[in-house]
Amino acid sequence: MVTTSASTPGGSGLGSGSLVEAVLAAEPPSAVPALSRALDTARETSSECAVDAAQCVRILGDLGLDAESKVAACLSRALAGQPGAPPEIEAGFGATVARLVDGALRMEAMHDYLAPGSDDASGLHTERLRALLVTMVEDVRVVLIKLVEKLVLARRMRELPADARERAARETLEIYAPLASRLGIRQMKWELEDLAFRARDEAAYKSIARQLEERRADRERYIEATIAELGAALERAHIRATVTGRPKHLYSIYRKMRAKNLSLDQLFDLRAVRVMVDDVATCYSALGVVHGLWRHIPREFDDYVTKPKANGYQSLHTAVIGPEGKTLEIQIRTHSMHQHAELGVAAHWRYKEGGRGTDRGVDAKIAWLRQVVDLRDDAESSRDIIDRLGAELLTDRVYAVTPRGQILELPAGATALDFAYHVHTSVGHRCRGARVNGAIVPLTRELRSGDQVEVLTAREEAPSRDWLSPHLGYLRSARARAKVRQWFRQLDHDKNVAAGQELLARELRRLGVADADREALARRFNYTRLEEFLAGLGRGDVSPGQLAGALQQSLPPPQAPPLRAPGTRRDDGVEIHGVGSLLTQMARCCRPVPPDPVIGYVTRGRGVTIHRADCRNMLRLPESDRARLIEVSWAGTSRETYPVEVVVDAFDRGGLLRDVTAVVANEKIDITGLQSRSDARHQTASIRMTLEVEDLRQLQRVLDRIGQVPNVYEARRAT
Repeated sequence: MVTTSASTPGGSGLGSGSLVEAVLAAEPPSAVPALSRALDTARETSSECAVDAAQCVRILGDLGLDAESKVAACLSRALAGQPGAPPEIEAGFGATVARLVDGALRMEAMHDYLAPGSDDASGLHTERLRALLVTMVEDVRVVLIKLVEKLVLARRMRELPADARERAARETLEIYAPLASRLGIRQMKWELEDLAFRARDEAAYKSIARQLEERRADRERYIEATIAELGAALERAHIRATVTGRPKHLYSIYRKMRAKNLSLDQLFDLRAVRVMVDDVATCYSALGVVHGLWRHIPREFDDYVTKPKANGYQSLHTAVIGPEGKTLEIQIRTHSMHQHAELGVAAHWRYKEGGRGTDRGVDAKIAWLRQVVDLRDDAESSRDIIDRLGAELLTDRVYAVTPRGQILELPAGATALDFAYHVHTSVGHRCRGARVNGAIVPLTRELRSGDQVEVLTAREEAPSRDWLSPHLGYLRSARARAKVRQWFRQLDHDKNVAAGQELLARELRRLGVADADREALARRFNYTRLEEFLAGLGRGDVSPGQLAGALQQSLPPPQAPPLRAPGTRRDDGVEIHGVGSLLTQMARCCRPVPPDPVIGYVTRGRGVTIHRADCRNMLRLPESDRARLIEVSWAGTSRETYPVEVVVDAFDRGGLLRDVTAVVANEKIDITGLQSRSDARHQTASIRMTLEVEDLRQLQRVLDRIGQVPNVYEARRAT
C-alpha cells in the first residue's frame, strides 16, 4: 500500500502537509475556507487520500475549473466507495458541491459493469448505470472531476497488486482515456494511455522508451535544424508563427507499431513539428510554405480544420520528405485550436452564477453525452447500455448527409437502416428502402463518410423481425435494435402470440425439425406457459438464432426400437446398441443431422443405414421388416460436419445459381451435391443442394442468408 506520493510517477515530491499548504496558497482567499475543510476531510481518511485530493485540486486549477469543482474532488476522494453523497455534504458545502460529489461517487459504479457477470435480472445494475449516465449529462464537471481523479490514481497504478492493476489499466484504456479524447482533453488522454500501457505491459513500455532515448540526441538535433529552416521560410513569407517540436506518446507509438506491423525505425511520424499561427487563413498559407519547401507524401494529408473530428479537434496534418531525405510529420493550427486540442472542454469552461456553461463547444460535448443517455428508455439491460457506451467511446465515426444537407454522425459500420433510425424512430419503422448517392441500395449497405442518404418510407410502420438478426446485418447500433424490439413489444398480446406461432412453425419447417417439444422450448427461455413463450417470440424477445440454439437441447429422444443392448461407439458419430461393430451410412432419403432423433435399419449386405426417427420410409415400414430396426444415437465424435439436403425455391433469373452458391461459400460450407431445375412456363427455379453443416445453428444461419438473395422466396431443409 502506498502511503506517500513522494516517489510516485507524476507526484509532487512533497509530503501531504506541504502539498496541501502549497495548494491552498495558490487559491484565491475566498475559496480557501471551503477547500481547506474539504482537504481536512480527506486527511481524516488517510494521508494518502489527502495527497490525492491535493493533486486533484492542482490539476483542476490547471484546467481552469471553479472552486466548487475542487471542493467536490476532495470530498469524492474522501468518500470513495460510498453509493452517493451523504446529506451532511449539502449542509456543509452547498447543493452544487453535493450534486457534484454525488455524481463523482456514482461514476464509480462503472467498476461493477466492467466486471464479468455483473449484469443481473433484478434491474438494479441498469438503474444505477442509468443514474450514472444522467448525472454525467446534468453537469459535465462531474466527468472532468472523475478524469482528474483517475489520472492521479493512474500515476501510481503500477504499485497495485497484479489483478487490480490489470483491471485499473483496462478501465483506463476502455473508458476514461476515450472519454477524455471525446471531450477533447488530449493531454490528459495521452497521459492516461501511457500510464495504463506501462502498468499493463511494462516490458514493452520500457523497450520503446529505451529505443526513443537512444535516438533522442539525433532526433533533437534533426528537429532543431528543421525548426530553424521552416521558421526562416515562414518569416520570408511574412507569416508570424510559432514552430515547436511535437512529442510522440509511447502508447500511440505502440498502437501504430502493432496495427501496421512496423518496427520503430519504420514509423515516419516520430519526427514531428507543430506550427501555430494567428488565424485560419494563415494555416493554409503556412501549409503552402511547407509543401513548397519539401515534397509532401501522397495520401498523408488530413484537413481537420474544415472537417473537425467528433471531439472538436481542429488542425492540418501533413507528412513530407524533409531535410536529409527523412520523413517528417507537420501539424498546423491556430493558437486557439492548440489550446482546445490540449485542454478540450476545459479550455473554454465558463460559468455564470447558477449556470451550466455557455460555450457552444461545451454544449456540443454535453449533447454527445446526452446521446448516450438517450438509450435509457430503450435498453433492456445494463449490458445494452455498456455496449452502447463502448461503441460511442471507442469506435470511429462516419458522417452521412441527408437530402437537405444535414450531416449526421454515426458509428463506423452503420447501415442505411441505422441511418433511418438515427433520423427518427418513425422513419426507421416505416423504412422500406434507401438511396445512397442517388442509387437504390440494400438496407444492409454500410455507409461511408460523405454518403448522401435518402430514406424511402411507407405510410404504415412495419419493422421486420429479420432486422433483429445480427448475422443478417441490417442494424449495427444497439439503440436501433432496441427501438425495433420496443415496437414489437407494443403490439397487442394476441397478435404477438399469432406471430410467434407462425415464426416457430416456419423455423421448424425450414430446419426440418418435426415434433419438437414446444413446452420444453418455453421452459428453456424461462417461460412457464407456452403462450407467453410464443408472445415473447412474436415480440422479438427471442430471436431465430436463439431458437435454433435451443432446439439443439430441446428435441425429443428417439422412440424406443425393438432391440436394446449395450452400445458400441462408432467413429462416424453414431452409437449402435447391441450389435457390435457394423458398417454404417447415412440415409439419403432423410439426411439426419445432430441432434435429430435417429434410428438404424439393418440392410442386406450394406450394414446399418441411419434414418431420422420421423423418416417417412421408416414410418411406412412393413410390420415384417420392423424387426430390422435397432436403437442408435449420436455419440461425442471427432466428426465436424454432417450432410443435409436444402431446397431453394426462387423466381428464375440470370446468375441465380451463382449468387446462391456464393452465399454458401461465404459461410465456409461445402456443397457435396447440387441439382438445379428451371420451369420456363412459371419462370421459377428450384435448387437442391447437399451441404456439410456442423449443427442446426449453422444451418439456420445459411438458410437466412440464402433467403436474402434477390428472387429467392423460400429456403428450407428438405423433408
